[in-house]
Amino acid sequence: MSTRERIQALSGWPTEPRAVEELLTTADLVVLGALADASNLALLVRLGSDEGPLAVYKPISGERPLWDFPDGSLAAREVAARLISDLGGWDVVPATVLREGPHGPGSVQRWVGDPEEVPEHPVDVVPVGHVPEGWLPVLRGEDERGRAVVVVHEDTAAARSVAVFDAVINNADRKGSHLVRVEGGLRGFDHGVSLHEERKLRTVLWGFAGQPVADEELARVDRVLAAVSDGTSDLRAELDVLLTPAEVAALEARCRALLAAAAYPTPSGQWPAIPWPPL
Repeated sequence: MSTRERIQALSGWPTEPRAVEELLTTADLVVLGALADASNLALLVRLGSDEGPLAVYKPISGERPLWDFPDGSLAAREVAARLISDLGGWDVVPATVLREGPHGPGSVQRWVGDPEEVPEHPVDVVPVGHVPEGWLPVLRGEDERGRAVVVVHEDTAAARSVAVFDAVINNADRKGSHLVRVEGGLRGFDHGVSLHEERKLRTVLWGFAGQPVADEELARVDRVLAAVSDGTSDLRAELDVLLTPAEVAALEARCRALLAAAAYPTPSGQWPAIPWPPL
């Protein structure tokens, strides 16, 4: 049995994307419990029955107010990030829908990966002077024992692709734990703090800052730009419901700026560049 087939058998998810979305949208949500490390209410659920596939349900009623994100909801931004990821072809955000649940409306996102294994992350902390080959340093600091350490991330095409996606959605909270390796690719979570109209990019993937963006990634950005700037596109119609007009306009402007620069953004100096904690 292949890795993909094993994960599919363990998770209980259908293979057809439309069937996955229908299951997320219509199945009963059987709440197993809250995720302890989440800053807002995030509930682990099974879909349809207590033996159904796993998902994460984030009700809007459980969101803490954020002074710098006063409009809309984190749940709506989670869904908007998924739509942009899909249209651009990044395939970073797992299938996510906005729907009613036992605690009111919220986002429901597919749980990806093997539930029996500890996930592998493309971000790590290593002693200073011991950056692995093929990894890039981002931030120096001290561990709980006062030893000098450095936050590093892998230098791969997958990580570079995520960094472009984060620049497009203006991700203000790309922690290392928000990225996991699944079936050879990277999947990202917790995109609720994104798509603000002001520049708020905050990430652990600054190792690419200022470097050229690959043509393949620029083509993804261009696809998103074409859809966002077309008032009749399906993406634009959905984003107009999920985001404010100013946020949609800012998304279009970021795409244009990325295409013009053809390079990864650098920290602005006007907003904390690294999320805390970084992992």
